[in-house]
Amino acid sequence: MPFLFQEGQVKTMKKRAKTMLRLLLRIVTIIVFLILICFVYHRYRLTVEEKLRKPLGQLIDINGKNMSIYVEGSGSKTLVFLSGAGTCSPILDFKSLYSLLSNKYRIAVVEKFGYGYSDIVDEDRNIQTILSETRLALHKAGIDGPYILCPHSMSGIEALYWAQEYPDEIEAIIGLDMSVPECYKNIKINLSLMKLGQYASALGITRLIPALAESDAIKHGTLTDYEKNVYRAIFYNRTATVTMINEAKTIKDNARIVEQNGVPQVDMLLFISNGTGGTGFDKEIWRKITEEYIREVKSGRYVELDCPHYVHDYEYRRISKEIKNFLSD
Repeated sequence: MPFLFQEGQVKTMKKRAKTMLRLLLRIVTIIVFLILICFVYHRYRLTVEEKLRKPLGQLIDINGKNMSIYVEGSGSKTLVFLSGAGTCSPILDFKSLYSLLSNKYRIAVVEKFGYGYSDIVDEDRNIQTILSETRLALHKAGIDGPYILCPHSMSGIEALYWAQEYPDEIEAIIGLDMSVPECYKNIKINLSLMKLGQYASALGITRLIPALAESDAIKHGTLTDYEKNVYRAIFYNRTATVTMINEAKTIKDNARIVEQNGVPQVDMLLFISNGTGGTGFDKEIWRKITEEYIREVKSGRYVELDCPHYVHDYEYRRISKEIKNFLSD
């Protein structure tokens, strides 16, 4: 009887295992089917949205690839806007701010490779390469210096390097909650999460969470309804690109180079957020890092803003006034 009892148990376990296997197979099949539906719908929507992704500015040939530059306004001073990491549409992201400045200054928004209307490239994103591409694109677009650089977040590293390597080209730096080398010393870059975002975007899974496309520029800026739809269309086409991921891989090395070169002595105005919305730091530490850096600049000043990281989407009116005052001094 014990032997028969054990044999019955084995049969029961095998039956349960088969049932569980069939259930698991059904679940996997359903998931694969849903992902396939997402992917097909995503590709369809990309085709429909193509008309919304018509370039807003110029496409400049850089080594056989297209880089997007948007120019607006005129004046004796040229403000060059450089976006932070992962900002899918720099032209529209900065618009709430530069639209208040273009009646007095010439505005140029540079969309690096992998961003906005620029091509995606799978290449090393060392600081020398990034800067050479930006400088060449501006030159080919007929926009020569000196420049007033307006970097947001990670582009602060490029702006500082630019001022170090080509000081005669830079009139001033106006940092829009820009990063400085110290920001990258201990911070952990979650490349796995970025890769996950890349796959989710490619498969169209991001469309299942519409809130992901609602950027600060859409929620708090001055974009028209049409421009908001354009922004969303670009988001679904330029999220966690391989170029952005390669930038993240090299940012620590790039920041180390800038730190070793010392603090550039150029007129500098830094707007500092409260640290929320993407810095990776709390308010006290974020402000301390930036304020300690600006103290090393002889002609530097800063303005604290009680808003998240994308300061130009929240405090664009105040920032525009501060910029005008700064440039008129």
